[in-house]
Amino acid sequence: MSALIFDILLLVGGIGVLYFGAEWLVRGSARLAASLGVSPIVVGLTVVSFGTSAPELVVATMAALGGKPDLAVGNVMGSNLANIGLILGLTAVVRPLDVATRVVRREVPIMLLVTALIYPLAWDGGLSRVDGFIFLGVLVAYLLFVFRTVDEEVPEILDEYQEFMEAADKLERNVDWRDLGLVLAGSGGLVLGGRAIVEGALAVASSLNISEVVIGLTVVAVGTSLPELATALVAAMRREADLAVGNVIGSNIFNVAAILGTASVLAPLDFSPTVLTRELPAVLILSVLVFPLLRTEWRIQRWEGALLLGSYLGIGFWLL
Repeated sequence: MSALIFDILLLVGGIGVLYFGAEWLVRGSARLAASLGVSPIVVGLTVVSFGTSAPELVVATMAALGGKPDLAVGNVMGSNLANIGLILGLTAVVRPLDVATRVVRREVPIMLLVTALIYPLAWDGGLSRVDGFIFLGVLVAYLLFVFRTVDEEVPEILDEYQEFMEAADKLERNVDWRDLGLVLAGSGGLVLGGRAIVEGALAVASSLNISEVVIGLTVVAVGTSLPELATALVAAMRREADLAVGNVIGSNIFNVAAILGTASVLAPLDFSPTVLTRELPAVLILSVLVFPLLRTEWRIQRWEGALLLGSYLGIGFWLL
């Protein structure tokens, strides 16, 4: 077996282990939280949002600690592109998404602002530990804001969270130690899968003579976005579009604030200048495109989903 084939198998295998690790972590954590009396909407806003972004966090952190900042930043940029173009677009093609106006008026602008914050912080060519703490501060402020406004949600949204969480995770009020086992197994899977992805991605990039940013934007980003894709598709098929869109928008906010924040605190990120001139503008363009699409009758039609998919593919080819 050639070295390249082995590296590809290592990368693909790592993505598979990472996906199941995230799935077990979310499922076990959600059940444990419910058994401790945490409400379904809080579980959805915290456990699910964190769990679906855990693969990006693990990969970016390992890449940063391994002295590969381009892979870390490329993974975050590519994941945010995939969340909007691939996941939101594909989900809308499967089933048109009716969205509450709150998502448009509050969450999308916050996503744009948090993403744009990268520019002033990284204008000197990277993200320092101070920049990382600023991102983490923004994340804490956002989470506090979300929790303070939970009670203002319309009853229909609260019902969606209740139904989705109970159907997806069979939430019970009894502590089951098997759920703790799922959490531990999922955490282990994330670590092993993340390590395999980083090593496999770097080896493939070296063998094919492509940059770490590009490998992070493509294979690694799509692979680490699989939990978001699964969550969005399930929510859409159950006609819970607000959860599908909210998960994507929330994940993008988390990817920038939590993942870039954590990675740069652990190891300052001095990344390629092209990130600010190519990858970041691409993310902002696709993010801005979501706003007018959501405002048309508060729904993303199938043709609009196809537009997002086409834009994602077009931007992907341009970045390559």
